[in-house]
Amino acid sequence: MRRDFQPQCLTIVCNSMREGNYSTMPTDKVKIGIIGCGNISGSYLRTAQVMKVLDTAACADIEMDRAQAKAEEFEVPKACTVDELLADPEIQLVVNLTTPQSHADISLRAIAAGKHVFSEKPLAVTREEGRSILDAAKAKGMLVGCAPGTFLGGGLQTCRKLIDDGAIGEVVGCSAFMMCHGHESWHPDPAYYYKAGAGPMFDMGPYYLTALTTLLGPIKRITGCSAILIPERTITSQPKNGEKITVETPDHVTGSFEFASGAIGVIITTFAVWGSTLPRIEIYGTEGTLSVPDPNSLGGPVRIRKSNSADWQDVQLTHPHSDRGKWGIGVADMAHAILSGRPHRPTGEQAFHVLDVMHGFLDASREGRHYTPVSSMKRPAPLPTGLAEDTLDD
Repeated sequence: MRRDFQPQCLTIVCNSMREGNYSTMPTDKVKIGIIGCGNISGSYLRTAQVMKVLDTAACADIEMDRAQAKAEEFEVPKACTVDELLADPEIQLVVNLTTPQSHADISLRAIAAGKHVFSEKPLAVTREEGRSILDAAKAKGMLVGCAPGTFLGGGLQTCRKLIDDGAIGEVVGCSAFMMCHGHESWHPDPAYYYKAGAGPMFDMGPYYLTALTTLLGPIKRITGCSAILIPERTITSQPKNGEKITVETPDHVTGSFEFASGAIGVIITTFAVWGSTLPRIEIYGTEGTLSVPDPNSLGGPVRIRKSNSADWQDVQLTHPHSDRGKWGIGVADMAHAILSGRPHRPTGEQAFHVLDVMHGFLDASREGRHYTPVSSMKRPAPLPTGLAEDTLDD
């Protein structure tokens, strides 16, 4: 037995065997099934083509035409119904790319079927749903992972190494800004983005908060202000040009928060501004400032300004995986974990903490108080340097 094959993996394998699913025994690839064949599915299917640990066995959607189209485009062996995919004993890991309102239902069904599950963000719409997913997975011996996996890209892994190496000294604070006017000018079906479970915080906040908690650890205290600033939107994209959207969730959310480490941060996520020159993310330390790339990407640029320098310096990326062809990189990391027994990095615990924190900003605004998260997390292990482009393990 390999020395790095941890007891957790033995539990997973034994539980899976009891369920009659022998396909979770370690091999050189993990068979995945994708549920939800919308716009984002192509990015995950492309990742499966370039990461050697993944083997896409099937894709499913409530609209069979969409599933069939993706299967043909990406040479997936089978397009099927959700029930058929969940019943397939060959599929070890379900990739849940449905809309957020369906995340909990599909993830719980996958876990009940003896599958590991990786969900698009957010983990669920409510804290209660998120907790139910984690509890079910623990009881069944399954792994839960969640997007975004962008923190595994070369840009944010380079930032992680700089912080861990003390390049900016002790971290004392951070700022994060996601500033835009929303989706109605370009998305073919933008109404969803203004409903509960979406809005700028739940749509884009996971990228920023996952990046920040990966770099700096868990958050212990929150306050915030939020509002619906533009209550009605007019779609200018096709095919629904001219239709009106009633905004049902805050389209402008601001917050301040304190990390368990003592560092203090601020964040704005908004669909109510036309433009901004604010940075995406900055990390402030006793010995310098780190400019972090867009967390909704895998690459750079990464820049640093040291305390003894008047100028910013570009930092060469220390890690690979910086192109959008690996958008589903978190799925690949989970597959490596399933095979080796090591902990996976895009954990359900971190995704639940992010979900808890996002709700915390809205709770604090609505109730006029600080919010203390009911959750916590451990920072995911950094990736080693020197990896090949098609793997996440040495």
